[in-house]
Amino acid sequence: MNKRLIVLFILISVLIGTWTGVMSFSYLGGNWIFAGAVGLAVALGTFFLCRLTTLYCKKGWDYFNAAMERTSVEVLLGGMLGMLLGITVGFILGYPFVVIDVAGEYIKFFSFFACGFLGLTIGRKKAYDFMNLLRPTSSKDSLALYRNDKVLDTSAIIDGRIYDVALSGFLEGQLVVPAFVIEELRHIADSSDYIRRSKGRRGLEILSKMQKHPGMKIWIYEGDFPEEREVDMKLLRLCKDLDASIVTNDYNLNKVAELQGIKVLNVNELTNAVKVIVFPGETMKVNVIKEGKEDGQGVGYLEDGTMVVVENGQEEIGQEIEVMVTSVFQTAAGRMIFTRKSKEGGRVNQTVQKLQEVNIFG
Repeated sequence: MNKRLIVLFILISVLIGTWTGVMSFSYLGGNWIFAGAVGLAVALGTFFLCRLTTLYCKKGWDYFNAAMERTSVEVLLGGMLGMLLGITVGFILGYPFVVIDVAGEYIKFFSFFACGFLGLTIGRKKAYDFMNLLRPTSSKDSLALYRNDKVLDTSAIIDGRIYDVALSGFLEGQLVVPAFVIEELRHIADSSDYIRRSKGRRGLEILSKMQKHPGMKIWIYEGDFPEEREVDMKLLRLCKDLDASIVTNDYNLNKVAELQGIKVLNVNELTNAVKVIVFPGETMKVNVIKEGKEDGQGVGYLEDGTMVVVENGQEEIGQEIEVMVTSVFQTAAGRMIFTRKSKEGGRVNQTVQKLQEVNIFG
């Protein structure tokens, strides 16, 4: 606690204690000892009361500030408007009971309190819906036409590729990063698990890198949705309120957003869409790095991460060889290219197959 504040409390306590001791002197039969004891007790009580009051007031003020930072302007306005409407309804309902003497006053007070609290609760929960009703239709349409905000979720930031995608200019409009997503990243970065901690720190580094880039429009959204407990639900609420799209790699969030009519931009889908297309019979060079599932198979990867399986390529591990594409499989996780060494020749399967799932490692 501030030293000046403590000195002020001591002075106030001494003054109140002295005044109490002097005033009680006559009531105690002129006994200065008892009067002094009373004054000292009052002074000590005043000092500790001042300290406790200051402590609780500071905690209350800190809690109030934190609550204000988590609450958006729309929610504040909605809550205030709802409370005013509730009090008005409470006044109308309680007015007829005024004629019932004392009981009528209690009923009126209860009506005020109950309706005001109910209005505050409903106003906070339905604030955004109410604000959208107040917004003119023409402004809604024009906002939808010219606004291209993209809300980033935690998975998209941690993934890291969003930086390169945004840098390339494929994402129009400003990128919205909610404060509750940053808080989730911080919790992940503080995790005791090494992998989660690394992912969280990587996400914070990517976000910092994006903020510092002059060509990227980053908006840190400070609002929150206290009534929603899950971050995913908060993201969906925010997308609806801003008429924005959501950028995510989360499969479940992707599907829920689509069901709610929110446009989804999936970085994985974008990556698969821009991969180089290869056809059976083409030749390429690949670095064989490990064994495959079947005997003699070698496995390598293209620069875009596409898996390449080389028939009889196990003996070429650690070397870059020329291979010829025999078939291409499209799986749920992406593409897989099956090849054989060019020097072996042989007939090529001129088809591109599409499977639900292929697992070459068992």
